[in-house]
Amino acid sequence: QVQLVESGGGLVQAGGSLRLSCAASGSGLSITDMGWFRQAPGNERDLVASITADSTTTYADSVRGRFTISRDNAKNTNKNTVYLQMDNLKPEDTAVYYCNVDAVRFDGLVTTTYSSWGQGTQVTVSS
Repeated sequence: QVQLVESGGGLVQAGGSLRLSCAASGSGLSITDMGWFRQAPGNERDLVASITADSTTTYADSVRGRFTISRDNAKNTNKNTVYLQMDNLKPEDTAVYYCNVDAVRFDGLVTTTYSSWGQGTQVTVSS
């Protein structure tokens, strides 16, 4: 399994910035896609941004141009970290933000895929 440690989040005024991070690690695993989702009360969990292993990015229309996703694939370790820089925050960005990480393990015969979720971090934007 992939171990995830999220950090960041908090309370900020509209127009402000926050940075989320999520450190992912797993013995014998290759981490592939990493992303951030968010869920506001009464709403479904929606994709905010994602990044592939070769750093191809995808953004929700509502955050494109304001949020930036990036990743750090540490050399010689199994640890990968994904970041979400959130600028020009709006009250409608208020939600719990979840890190999601996909990984694969190949044992020579079988490829097993994993998808793991972080514990979630609250982002609140006041008007």
